[in-house]
Order: sequence, then structure tokens, then C-alpha cells
Amino acid sequence: MRILVVEDEQPLAEAIARGLRREGMAVDVAFDGESGHEKVAVTRYDVVVLDRDLPRMSGDELCREIVRSGALTRVIMLTASTTVEDRVAGLSLGADDYLAKPFAFAELVARVRALARRATPATPPVLIAADVQLDPAKRTVTRAGQLVDLTRKEFGVLEVLMAAGGTVVSSEELLERVWDENADPFTTTVRVTVMTLRKKLGEPGIIETVVGSGYRVPAAGKAVTAQDRA
Repeated sequence: MRILVVEDEQPLAEAIARGLRREGMAVDVAFDGESGHEKVAVTRYDVVVLDRDLPRMSGDELCREIVRSGALTRVIMLTASTTVEDRVAGLSLGADDYLAKPFAFAELVARVRALARRATPATPPVLIAADVQLDPAKRTVTRAGQLVDLTRKEFGVLEVLMAAGGTVVSSEELLERVWDENADPFTTTVRVTVMTLRKKLGEPGIIETVVGSGYRVPAAGKAVTAQDRA
């Protein structure tokens, strides 16, 4: 999932970003409202973690802009205020959730994951293709009951492909959904990651290459041939 953290306290913003990345999320950071607005205008985020008190454009105004855009992006507001009135005001702006500082990081992660599920079409709690099972909550992948050890990016690519329900996912979309803004759009990272993912998953293959379009995991029960993997 792709997350944007908009927080003007740089150490806090970077700490949140590091923690979310350890949870397997792709995270971008902005330190003021205008920068955050520029990022949401060009990237589809699942969730924006938004400080309410921001320079250059307030968190309230940025929240309004996100809601006005009609995007599926979900917003969780962070604030030092704990009053009921402030929470109600934030939710009235269109925010989906509200978390008062200081907060437990585990709670933030749980809330972000819950909001991200609402930002995308409903998917089963465990994704299954042939004998491969992926559990997004437990961050585990098994094949024929055996645990498969994947890196965060390999897991992210497989999750996006399996959640796509047999439709093709382009390399560009994989780059956007799994990596952050620092990824080079001309890199071979996606191709290399898919290659190592295929090796770890073993035979028969489940990831199909659609020449000129991208990759897909076919419907359950269909094995991928060597020609499909080319």
C-alpha cells in the first residue's frame, strides 16, 4: 500500500515513515501542506497520515482538497488536541479517522491498515492462487503449506498481483503501489523483483508475463507455462 505522511515536525515524520516502511508499506513524506497537496495531485495514495497544524497550507484545507478531488484516498488526522470538539471538527472536514498525539505506533499501524482496506475494492482476508496463499494481515506467504520467505518488495508485488483478481497489472502500477517516490521510473527493479519472486515461489509458475502490458496471476488452477513467463 502507498502512504503519504504530511507532518511538519521532521523527526516525527521520518520516524513514522520508517516504522510504516518496516511494516511493508511504501511511504512518501511531506513537511508542509503545499508539498503534501502537490504529492496527492500526482500520486494515488491509499492513506494520508495528516497533521492538522501545518505551515503553508493547513491540514484542514488539505483534507478538504483531498475530499473535493473525489479520490478514494483515506485520511487519518494527527493532532495534539484531545478535545471532543476538535475530533468532531476534523471528522466533519471529511477525515476518515483521528488520532491524538502522543499515540502508540501499533495503534497508528492498525488504523492505517484498516483505512487502506477501505481505499481499495474489497478483497478476501487471505488471497489464494493455485496452492499459493498470501495473508496480508500476518504478512506471510505459503506454497503447498510451506512458508515462503519473501522480502518486503517481493511480498508487495505478489500481494498487488493476487489482489488484482486475474487482471493485468503494469510495471508502472507495481512501481507506484509498492515503491515510494524515490524509485526511478526507468529502473528494471520491477522486472528483477518479479524474477526473484518467481524463483522463490518455484514450479509450476503462477506469475504470467503479458507482453507489452505487464504481469498477472491467472485464475486459480491455471499453471503458467514457460512461454507465459517469458
